[in-house]
Amino acid sequence: MPVLRTLLFTILVPGTVTVLVPYLLLSSASSPASLSPLLLAGLLPLLLGVAAYLWSAGSFALVGHGTPAPVDPPQTLVVAGPYRYVRNPMYLGVVLVLLGEALIWASPTLLRYAALILLAFHLFVVYYEEPNLRRRFGEAYVHYCRSVPRWLPAVKWPNKRNDSSPPSAKSAILRTESCPQDEV
Repeated sequence: MPVLRTLLFTILVPGTVTVLVPYLLLSSASSPASLSPLLLAGLLPLLLGVAAYLWSAGSFALVGHGTPAPVDPPQTLVVAGPYRYVRNPMYLGVVLVLLGEALIWASPTLLRYAALILLAFHLFVVYYEEPNLRRRFGEAYVHYCRSVPRWLPAVKWPNKRNDSSPPSAKSAILRTESCPQDEV
């Protein structure tokens, strides 16, 4: 049952990254920012991050019949849901949660931790995940990489022809990231 395995993975891995480690990094004297613009500003990325992660993980389980865990990946290439707009919405969701927490707790330490996690995600994606997906899914994944940006979501505006391809003028800059070749 992919949904239950995804739930277990979510508790263990993203739960550790977004709850346990930030808790350990914050000193016992830390308290959230009082009802202030900083606290309110932190709620937006935190909630967007949770929503992005849940939507992405749900797509993996329900569409791809797998989990976010590298040892139990989706059986099919998931290009639906948030994956239509960005190739790594799950990682973005986790980073958004961490950014929200950094703002809510007014913590430079959590902000540095979020930057470190983003760097770790980027290296994992570039040197492990993309080459592995290219080998598993071949030309379908290469086409997906050319159509969907790695990190910055591209809004795909409907056009009059009613096709689902991204408009070239609006997303050409974001689509310049192609997947690496196997020799990377």
